[in-house]
Amino acid sequence: MAAASRGPGVQASRSIVHAMFCLERSYPAPRSHVFKALTDPAAKAKWFTGGEGYTELARHMDARPGGREHVRGRKGTGVVSTFDAIYHDVVRDERIVYSYEMHLDDRKISVSLATFELKTAGSGTRLVMTEQGAFLDGYDDAGSRERGSNFLLDALGKFLQQ
Repeated sequence: MAAASRGPGVQASRSIVHAMFCLERSYPAPRSHVFKALTDPAAKAKWFTGGEGYTELARHMDARPGGREHVRGRKGTGVVSTFDAIYHDVVRDERIVYSYEMHLDDRKISVSLATFELKTAGSGTRLVMTEQGAFLDGYDDAGSRERGSNFLLDALGKFLQQ
């Protein structure tokens, strides 16, 4: 590990911890509805949130190859979280691939690659989400990204039932 200076007399240890997880959900909605919920800015704003006590500060989304997504909000604790994504591959009703950075306040805590695959399952959709993350400079995720992703996929399911 190399050390980097963060000001006079203050050293910070640089490190990367890698993690990967895969989550699956079955939704009683056609692939086109699930795809729209993942890529339409108005639809995604209804379920992709920070949960109770979260205040949205900014949101922008352009879900096409080369497009970007930005969501910034303040948690109940006062910490500001920022999600900045770049879409690399978007195939209607089939898959979405993007990379994203997460920040807590001004600290970059991770860089990830996320994929969403949509498969027909009877009259509904099976969604497979895979994420590969690099957690930076001592940020101890302790599984919170996977728990947060489970929370969001459950919120997506509730949104699709409306």
